[in-house]
Amino acid sequence: MLSHITPSVLAALGGVLGILVVASLVSALLKRLHPDKNYTELIQRIRSWWIMIGIFSGAILLSRTASILFFAFVSFLALKEYLSLIPTRRADRRVLFWAYAAIPFQYYWVHEQWYGMFIIFIPVYLFLLLPMRMVIIGETKDFLRAAGTLHWGLMTMVFSLSHAAFFLVLDGARNPAGGGAGLVLYLIFLTQFNDVAQYVWGKLTGRHKIIPKVSPNKTWEGFLGGVGTTTALAMILAPHLTPLTLVESLGAGLLIALGGFIGDVTISALKRDIGVKDSGSLLPGHGGILDRIDSLTYTAPLLFHFVYYLHY
Repeated sequence: MLSHITPSVLAALGGVLGILVVASLVSALLKRLHPDKNYTELIQRIRSWWIMIGIFSGAILLSRTASILFFAFVSFLALKEYLSLIPTRRADRRVLFWAYAAIPFQYYWVHEQWYGMFIIFIPVYLFLLLPMRMVIIGETKDFLRAAGTLHWGLMTMVFSLSHAAFFLVLDGARNPAGGGAGLVLYLIFLTQFNDVAQYVWGKLTGRHKIIPKVSPNKTWEGFLGGVGTTTALAMILAPHLTPLTLVESLGAGLLIALGGFIGDVTISALKRDIGVKDSGSLLPGHGGILDRIDSLTYTAPLLFHFVYYLHY
């Protein structure tokens, strides 16, 4: 069952689980030492991380197909959450069926390693199909807004995220250190680590707001601290999980740090426009799916094409 997983990937997963164990022990200790303080949110976040890491690890370890299905399900949940937030026209209910139907097709192209169809199916064919379906319905009021928001959702929640899954079907011989699973782990771990690093640096040293109207808690100090920390970690992990050279891993770290920040504030802008703080309550302490994959919607396609054009 684990023949597709390299020792480096198993070691990295073990390291992630070790971090969670330490975090759980620290939260329990804090609660014991300071019973007067409320650590509910911290404990909820750690419990949610256990669930998310457990499901992700299981999907990666089972098989390539299971991993692809896992990402397809995440895309489904993300698109569903997105469509529940944005205003949609009653006339477009039948059009939404075709948006959801795009998910199994997109991930089928991934499973079959059909790069040509994978890369154009949503940007070209769905881009042309969905407005045509809306025209057939005959409702012209708010047509442009409806077509634009629906396609943006598909591009972000399905097309962008499917790049993470396509890592799994790349030629493993070109990445003997980690294979496809190593690249996925490299992407997701660094993306999530970047979010945490920017948050911690911001709390510790943050003074100057970077985009106060979009995300008041984001600071230049947190942003630069996160970029530096994430880039350094990307260079350390690259030889064990990726085919990237030292210089290439520097570029990959910068892409993930910068892309993760942009993805985060882009979804923040979306939520502010709609008027919600969290996109949902599926993950206690973390909000909804969009709150967890916001950075990944940018880092997945950016890192994928960076690695693909350099080594595949």
